[in-house]
Amino acid sequence: MTVLPGDGIGPEVVGAGVSILEEVARRYSISLLLDRDDIGWAAVRRYGVPLADETLDRVKKSDAVLLGAVGGAEAESKDFAIRPEAGLLALRKGMDLYANLRPVRVLPPLLDASPLKPEIVGATDLLVVRELVGGIYFGEPRGRDRTEQGEERALNTMVYTVPQIERVVRMAFSLAMGRRKRVISVDKANVLDVSLLWREVVTRIHEEFPEVELDHQYVDNCAMQLIRAPEQFDVIVTGNLFGDILSDEAAVLAGSIGMLPSASLGTGGAMYEPVHGSAPDIAGQDKANPLATILSVAMMFRHTFGIGEAGDLIEQAVLSTLEKGVRTPDLHAEEARYVGTRAMGECVLEEIDRIRPDGR
Repeated sequence: MTVLPGDGIGPEVVGAGVSILEEVARRYSISLLLDRDDIGWAAVRRYGVPLADETLDRVKKSDAVLLGAVGGAEAESKDFAIRPEAGLLALRKGMDLYANLRPVRVLPPLLDASPLKPEIVGATDLLVVRELVGGIYFGEPRGRDRTEQGEERALNTMVYTVPQIERVVRMAFSLAMGRRKRVISVDKANVLDVSLLWREVVTRIHEEFPEVELDHQYVDNCAMQLIRAPEQFDVIVTGNLFGDILSDEAAVLAGSIGMLPSASLGTGGAMYEPVHGSAPDIAGQDKANPLATILSVAMMFRHTFGIGEAGDLIEQAVLSTLEKGVRTPDLHAEEARYVGTRAMGECVLEEIDRIRPDGR
């Protein structure tokens, strides 16, 4: 597999994630061959571009990719082609990672960290399935030009084909079968032709999954409902733009964006990464929360290696660590033992050893 630490706090949280990955793989007799490379601003400094061709070739041959984060203030004024985000989009497109899975579950020890009242947020356990390689982020035409009157303008195009919608929707319904069997499809069908097609395809694919309950919501209503009554959601499936916004909103329910993992699955492999960004303001200070990366590793064991038990072990170790009052600075609590990035990873390793002592 390939490790892409990226920018900012990426190398720190990935370091903690890799330590968990290697230890759990050893306990389950999985042979790992880790290959490291650069993406984002780190790649611009090394290769001159945010994703080198040789890096993309390497990840396409990998069973999985563990990514840290991309971005940094030094790149904000640069042309988009060499901005870190361009490398991330190229990676998703090149690997055809068409489905981004973002689970959001509020852990009992972190109820007080959520900005919502415990009685509202306490039962939250949802999964956002976001289409990742279509929509307005990839549609053509795009760019900047001038009108006939000489006025400067910018253009992005939202476009989806039926096959693009079908495959991500099927995945969402399939995942719902293993959960509470409810899917809410989010669109803006009252004003967008693209959303009309989206809704038609979702309704048709639903016929293949009669056991699953299906509802449709407009994106603005969904944004409100996530705050008003998040317990109503099981699986949310939506397009690229709406999924980007809603999944970040949902992440806040858990108390910190530093707690949310993700998996991006597709025809060219799989990529696992924390939802948070590169946080350059705390990079190199041993303050970053590595739990989102560690929980992304749990998703890797479940989705790539097919060992759900290993994923459960990691998740239980994270929960046990939090129950003991261990926190990184982003997880505020009245009574807590605050630790840095490395120490948090070590605490999770200790819990793994306690829950499942070495040897089978």
